[in-house]
Amino acid sequence: MTFRRIDVLGIGGASLLFVGLVLQFFLFPAAPYVYLVGAVLVAYVQMVSGSGSSGFVVRRLRRQQLLGAMLLIVAGVMMLIWHHNEWIICLTVAAFLELYTAFRIPHEEEKEKTGGNMPSSR
Repeated sequence: MTFRRIDVLGIGGASLLFVGLVLQFFLFPAAPYVYLVGAVLVAYVQMVSGSGSSGFVVRRLRRQQLLGAMLLIVAGVMMLIWHHNEWIICLTVAAFLELYTAFRIPHEEEKEKTGGNMPSSR
């Protein structure tokens, strides 16, 4: 699959994820399904767009990123099964993992490229 197609799927999945969340807050009946389609697309894109790095830290961060993607899907299933707000806790953990890895993976890959000689941010 080409990078362009993966990018389009990722953007479309993230958009559906957001639209599903907004619809869920307005109690739209099809909101969990919209969210779940978006979550599956985001998880798929993260699975197929593997990192070219072989470092231990990056591999660990990729596993955390995939765990966050799976938790996005679990949150969607929780929306379908339980009709209260328990899914928000799962979504919060998933969002934290996704945000953390979104910043750390590029930083660690750059560190590997430069041989660990990155300037300090202090």
